[in-house]
Amino acid sequence: MTPGPDRGGHEQLPAPGPAAMAIERNVPVPMDDGVVLRADVFRPAGAGRFPVILTYGPYAKGLAFQEGYADQWQLMVSQHPDVARGSTNAHQNWEVADPEKWVPDGYVCVRVDSRGAGRSPGQLDPYSPRETRDLYECIEWAAAQPWSTGKIGLNGISYYAMNQWHVASLHPPHLAAMCVWEGAADFYRDGTHHGGILSSFWRNWYDKQVTVVQHGVGARGARHLVTGEPVAGPETLTEAGLAAARVPFGEQIRDHPLDDDYYRARSANWQEITVPFLTAANWGGQGLHTRGNFEGFTQAASPHKWLEVHGLEHWTHFYTDYGVDLQKRFFACFLHGDDSGWRDQPPVQLQVRTLDGFRQRAEREWPLARTDWRRLYLRPERQELSAEVGAGEESVSYRADGEGITFTAPPAPQEMEITGPVAARLFVSSSTTDADLFCVLRVFAPGGEEVTFAGAIDPHTPAAQGWLRMSHRKLDPQLSTPYRPYHSHDEIQPLTPEEVYQADVEIWPTSVVVPAGYRVALTVRGRDYEVRYPTAPRLGSFKNEMTGCGPFLHDDPLDRPRQLTHSTQTLWHGPDRQSYLLLPVIPAG
Repeated sequence: MTPGPDRGGHEQLPAPGPAAMAIERNVPVPMDDGVVLRADVFRPAGAGRFPVILTYGPYAKGLAFQEGYADQWQLMVSQHPDVARGSTNAHQNWEVADPEKWVPDGYVCVRVDSRGAGRSPGQLDPYSPRETRDLYECIEWAAAQPWSTGKIGLNGISYYAMNQWHVASLHPPHLAAMCVWEGAADFYRDGTHHGGILSSFWRNWYDKQVTVVQHGVGARGARHLVTGEPVAGPETLTEAGLAAARVPFGEQIRDHPLDDDYYRARSANWQEITVPFLTAANWGGQGLHTRGNFEGFTQAASPHKWLEVHGLEHWTHFYTDYGVDLQKRFFACFLHGDDSGWRDQPPVQLQVRTLDGFRQRAEREWPLARTDWRRLYLRPERQELSAEVGAGEESVSYRADGEGITFTAPPAPQEMEITGPVAARLFVSSSTTDADLFCVLRVFAPGGEEVTFAGAIDPHTPAAQGWLRMSHRKLDPQLSTPYRPYHSHDEIQPLTPEEVYQADVEIWPTSVVVPAGYRVALTVRGRDYEVRYPTAPRLGSFKNEMTGCGPFLHDDPLDRPRQLTHSTQTLWHGPDRQSYLLLPVIPAG
């Protein structure tokens, strides 16, 4: 039967496996402040209690993956047919689990539209403390339902991963485990400000992916492919009504240039995260989908935590047989009590990246204990990365709106694996009172052409990237390490023009096996990395063309005024000013 306006509905469909799947749509989920959210529930038909896989987010639970994100869906299923195999794919949604692949294994899948999105009314306020409390309430609601064992697991990509860190710190009594797949954890450092430089992604994301399914878009928006109902209804509000029911998200972020209470309320509290979790990072997730997963594994207080790292698009391995198997073995252990598939899981499982694929390897820790932390010095006169410090002082200048300077190492004498966090210590002067440093770790073939890698969103990304605004160069001495500088971002320290300053740049973790004869390089520049490939797909859910950084650009004209973008920087190196790249080289054997 087709449900009426948000009264809830029930239907039964055949599903893979021995049992049918019962579906209840737009089920009311009351919050502690009186707002009633709406959830879709997919469960084994008939009587019984089962553990729950739950998600809460703003992308509209009724919007089909194939319709809302058609480009990504077609790319994924064409290259990975196992994603679509074994399911009708009628209930596929962006960045959440396919119930047809989970319900037959004895799980209930619950999808909740977050407050103000899809079928859930209320004020739309992404990542807010109110949303975190809502997710807590949803967990406890699901635990009390007659079809639930009371064991709740959280699972999902990106948004559905980030808010797991938030709610875990509140200790919901029935949260038993969570799978945090490519989710940022520090809303300032991982998400909105890279090295203190504002990312324009969030303003664009809000316009392209969230407000289009805001509750109240109603008849003007998409319709559910199965029920025919508006995915963001049932009522249709005026544009003024919609604007009044949402926060100006991009403007909020721009109004908070330093790491303050706004960001801390939307970031992980590591000491309070004690629930068992699996955190899955993406080597190519530069800008959002890498750093937080590593930080979670190394910083969270939980005694039961695992790290997995992969490549390819961030919507791919979550759905492939590889990713689903990993998730199911984890949740079977902590939701079903069956550890047979998980007891031998290594603490760290890496898909080590090569130029043409991946090598899976088990590890015990992160960073790897056997890492050879290798310094390569920036030699400005020859624009080389050298193992030798040199005797005299050298310098080279570049314009912030130009290509920057690329420092290249000698050809690798034999295969060399770089796996781990990367850092650069630079000595810099600027023609003005600030400077934005964009540090790009690159690999070049013997013929001089650059090797790029499939990223989480962009198909052609460099090996790694890092950023730092020089006025944010202040370090937190307690949290910084030589390989992971940690900046306080709590005050602005302007530069005196032409004076030389030390800058320690965090370059996000990476993995690449560099073949013999290939060269590693570091480019230091004053703007985003950019390459153009005529075969790069255009992804309709993002505003910009993919040119190497995905949608994670730094082009806000208020954050990067002409005085900054047209300045000149000088890089210095010498015995008293040693500028170097710190690489995590993994010994062979």
